[in-house]
Amino acid sequence: MADRVRMRGVTIHRPIIYGNTAVVLTPEEKALLPPNKQEHTHRWTVAVRSAASVPDSDIVGGADDLSYFIKRVSFKLHDTYQNPNRNVDKPPFEVSETGWGEFEVTIRISFITEAGEKTVSVFHHLKLHPWSLLVNPGELADPNPEAAAKLGPVHSWQYDEIVFNDPFQSFYNILIAHPPTPLPKHKRRPVPFHTSNPGSLEASKGGTPEFTLEMEKEEGERLEAAKRKVVAEQEKWRGILIEKEKELEKLQKMLLTEQA
Repeated sequence: MADRVRMRGVTIHRPIIYGNTAVVLTPEEKALLPPNKQEHTHRWTVAVRSAASVPDSDIVGGADDLSYFIKRVSFKLHDTYQNPNRNVDKPPFEVSETGWGEFEVTIRISFITEAGEKTVSVFHHLKLHPWSLLVNPGELADPNPEAAAKLGPVHSWQYDEIVFNDPFQSFYNILIAHPPTPLPKHKRRPVPFHTSNPGSLEASKGGTPEFTLEMEKEEGERLEAAKRKVVAEQEKWRGILIEKEKELEKLQKMLLTEQA
């Protein structure tokens, strides 16, 4: 039973990405769709993968098999889909479908029995349209599918880290036996100018996005800046609240004096 003892004070994490890739259906592909799906415009894949990518691959992430610690990934699609709750019990942890609209996908990640950890839920907005064709959120500048098809796949991915605090010894041993593939320090390929991240519009055309240590550092710096901003805002409103409480106390004392 020693392996079921939690290792107090120990923290270990595993990097993952979750998101989707979408491509415009060709006329030939649309012709093969059943009558009830003729209005569909895109084929998309939503997935949970390891953060590192295979070099020279056109797949975002996925260098590692995550089944050594992930037992199941459940995807909750829009209710208009037949069987909207999709459970995937082996890699690749992904679901592919066709559709015409964007919606929020609920992703639930369940871990192997040895982990003794609760299911983790994340949310992803399924993205079909490239930012370069958007005037405003949800408003296409050019709804012509041919124009979108020329831009190639649309990518929308989020980097995250699953953190395990005080893991069981047995689970810790499993994680240690499967170290994640390190992220490259710098990008090895261009980021598509039509990627779902609007901050990347200035990037060169072509290629598949890839997560790097440089991006992870930049994201960490953005989070720290956001935290500082939140703390400063909290202090600002705390100061205002204290002043208002003093004013209220002063008015209450004046009222008591007048009543006396």
